[in-house]
Amino acid sequence: MQATLTSKGQITIPVDVRNRLHLKPGDILEFDETAPFLKATRTISADAWEQFGKAAADPWAGMSTLDIMDELRGPVELPPLRGAEISATE
Repeated sequence: MQATLTSKGQITIPVDVRNRLHLKPGDILEFDETAPFLKATRTISADAWEQFGKAAADPWAGMSTLDIMDELRGPVELPPLRGAEISATE
């Protein structure tokens, strides 16, 4: 894909690239002037950063680590210990 730089320093980002990167009108791009190639990233507004994670809640509040592990992986049946094949009566 190609884009042409206008006399005003503007380019049109090809529609396939805009769609793949979910770019929409009003998005702000930041250019990395230290990169050895043209590199632009979409910036995230300060308002978006402020709101990020505010509604998050700890789903495991009050649970022990072992309880959390059981919930995540399910109960685990451990193999018998070595020598456990010998009955207690022997």
